Amino acid sequence: MQFPDDDNGQLLADMAAAGLDLAQVHTVDFFILFEQKAEAESFITLIEADELAPSAALQKCQDTGVWEVIASVKMVPDHTLLGQTEQYIESLANPKNGYGDGWGILGEDLGE
Repeated sequence: MQFPDDDNGQLLADMAAAGLDLAQVHTVDFFILFEQKAEAESFITLIEADELAPSAALQKCQDTGVWEVIASVKMVPDHTLLGQTEQYIESLANPKNGYGDGWGILGEDLGE
C-alpha cells in the first residue's frame, strides 16, 4: 500500500507495517492544545455536541502545564479523511485559542 509523503502518510505507513488494518473503523484520537483550562472546557462542550466527535477528554500536561483535549472520532483512517477531520476540528478549536497537535490510534485498536 502506498501512502503520501507527509507526516500523516508516514504515520499510516508505520501503522500498516505494525499490522493495523487501515480498511476497518478505528477510534482515532485528535489532540488539541490550550493554554487556558476554561478555553479547553469550552471547546469540549462544543466538540461533544458535534456528531463527529461526541467523546472528548481533558488532561493537563505535567511537563508543560498545557491543557490537552483528546477528541475521539470513530472512522476509517484514510489519509484524505484524516486531513479533512484535522482541519475541521482545528477550525472549531482555533477561535478558542486551541491548536492541533496531531492524531493517533491508541489502546486496543493497536492490540495493546
